[in-house]
Amino acid sequence: MSLDKNALEQPANKLLAALPDSDYQRLIPHMKLVPLSNRQVLYQTGEPITQVYFPNKAVVSIVTTMEDGSTVKVGLVSNEGMVGMPVILGNNTTITTAFVQIPDTAMQIDADILKSEFNRGAALQTVLLHYVQRVYTQILQESACNRFHQLEERLASWLLTVSDRLESKEFLLTQEFISQMLDVNSAAVTEAAKTLSQAGIIAYHRGQIKILNREALKKISCECYQIIEDEFGGILDLLPNKRRK
Repeated sequence: MSLDKNALEQPANKLLAALPDSDYQRLIPHMKLVPLSNRQVLYQTGEPITQVYFPNKAVVSIVTTMEDGSTVKVGLVSNEGMVGMPVILGNNTTITTAFVQIPDTAMQIDADILKSEFNRGAALQTVLLHYVQRVYTQILQESACNRFHQLEERLASWLLTVSDRLESKEFLLTQEFISQMLDVNSAAVTEAAKTLSQAGIIAYHRGQIKILNREALKKISCECYQIIEDEFGGILDLLPNKRRK
């Protein structure tokens, strides 16, 4: 899939959008717009990461697999981030697996090229290191969230986050995926979603979710939603010479 003019001038990915033109122009010859299909594996545990992805409206799950085959969600990446973060941290292999949960497109770049550009120490390095910091904050906050907050609060926060990433109030999410993301069983997700639906806050049918009352959903959500959004929301403010959509 070739890059069209609009995709070049107005990148949907917020990390790319945060780069000054001069830094962004250096990347353009090495990038291509690629489709990401449902359940597509972008990298596997223990395998070299050869390509890095900057999603547009796709959502990618980062999971760790246990010895018994069960999986635990450790990250979620969409237009606020990148898939393949170990590359810029000095390791092209990882203990996690990345697969597409919601299909769309992404900007793809060779891992070695990105690492080389990152090591130049210019604006790209600044933006990506700030992103690493934000991911670290998110991991810490979600650990506390899983310990102290009720499922309905966590579900509300997570639905708001997905809505923000997709820039849509309506999206398709399987019960299995929600259960994995919140680390609870499917029955618990069904009950929590039912409560929100009966309150007229969301509509939920066969995986199709529609946010009917965003303000009410925010009131139910735990504090973690705003904390994490404030962290990621600052990405476009990292540099004075940024391009905005």
